[in-house]
Amino acid sequence: MTAVPSVPLNNGVQIPQLGLGTARLPDEETRRIVREALEVGYRFVDTAASYENERGVGRGIADSGLPREEVFVSTKLRGRDQGYDSAKEALRSSLERLGLDSVDLYLIHWPLPRLDRYVESWLAMEELLAEGLTRAIGVSNFLPEHLDRLAAASQTVPAVNQIECHPREPQLEQRADDARRGIVTESWSPLANGGELLRAPVLAEIGQRHGRTPAQVVLRWHVQQGLVTFPKASSRGRLVENLDVFDFALTDEDLAGIATLADGTRVDGQYPETWEEF
Repeated sequence: MTAVPSVPLNNGVQIPQLGLGTARLPDEETRRIVREALEVGYRFVDTAASYENERGVGRGIADSGLPREEVFVSTKLRGRDQGYDSAKEALRSSLERLGLDSVDLYLIHWPLPRLDRYVESWLAMEELLAEGLTRAIGVSNFLPEHLDRLAAASQTVPAVNQIECHPREPQLEQRADDARRGIVTESWSPLANGGELLRAPVLAEIGQRHGRTPAQVVLRWHVQQGLVTFPKASSRGRLVENLDVFDFALTDEDLAGIATLADGTRVDGQYPETWEEF
């Protein structure tokens, strides 16, 4: 079983560096995949209220028989639940669906600047943290200007900023801003949904040199740079493959080759300045 290293968050909580993503998976499929992922060595599962599969995540964790403290669970506040009182109620509803007493990480899913409720939501999340309903709080898809507003209103620095990040959109400026603030960057869609990215000849060449698949090369790119990530997978074989990236290292030449793939392309055109998710 692969040993996955952990990354310390700014409040001392340890988060596994590679976990399982569950976006756009229905409950029953999620339940099976979570159970199998935990069986092969995963210890981090990421979900969100808007994925509508928190019940499946919770049942998969229960099926695994693992002690609760061995599984790191993160979920997210959906747009329609932003607001001081509604954010508090939203986490309690997520916990009910998950069948858990607490999560390890709770995130604001999108800043939704037109709605303009992320600051009051953050203040509510501070209280949820103090109540022990989550071990850490953070954000997703936040830009420097959004983080500046949180800093002006609160003394709590987000533990995590979960952003779209992959070789086609490496997010160098946002990652540097996160690091300056003491925020761990998490990569969502780390493989850019596969497809075109994983067909890039440079990834095949690097993979041949290391005896790895293009997907493993890209996941190694994430973890070698200190990013936390959580690829999706539906088969047991792919779950094992995605986890097997901690016993080789990319060279400077490899990293330079991967850097040539950066063209700013996003998976679904989801830009935090304008994206609306409710």
